[in-house]
Amino acid sequence: MGNVIQTSEEKMKKTLASLHDSFASLRTGRASAALFDKIRVDSYGAKSPLREVANITIPEARLVVISPWDKALISEIERAIRSSELSLNPSNDGKVIRIAIPPLTEERRKDIAKQARTYAEQSRVAIRNIRRDGNDELKKLLKDASLSEDEEKKTGDELQKLTDTYIKKVDQALEEKDKEIMEV
Repeated sequence: MGNVIQTSEEKMKKTLASLHDSFASLRTGRASAALFDKIRVDSYGAKSPLREVANITIPEARLVVISPWDKALISEIERAIRSSELSLNPSNDGKVIRIAIPPLTEERRKDIAKQARTYAEQSRVAIRNIRRDGNDELKKLLKDASLSEDEEKKTGDELQKLTDTYIKKVDQALEEKDKEIMEV
């Protein structure tokens, strides 16, 4: 029974971590190295994450500087950024790539906030599914007589409290991301 709670909590932690990863890839009006986490660059016949072929720095709030370790990859990196869904326009001087992050329009901000809410709802559903799986496991243990009815009820209540805690964490993360997105 404690094992059911432990397993469920591990899964819920992973769900929350996944939500934070999804939020990091959403573009806000501010420059962030995490924006480029999903970008893959053709390098030497393989698709490599941008972080593996270049150094990404944020010298100012609205500027990203990408320094490729191999200058021959500059055009490939630029191509990967242009073809991404970030809608950014990189420029290079032969050594580094500079990307000015334009302020977002009100409409674009609302679209991004809507996407953030979608990610949060998917996380809530995943957490509820984890709770359901945990409750199913408890019922199975009760049926196998490995657990008394009182223990099953107590553990089920613990599982519900755990679920409520993680749903609250998802809501807090969404609230913070929403503030960041709507910030001008």
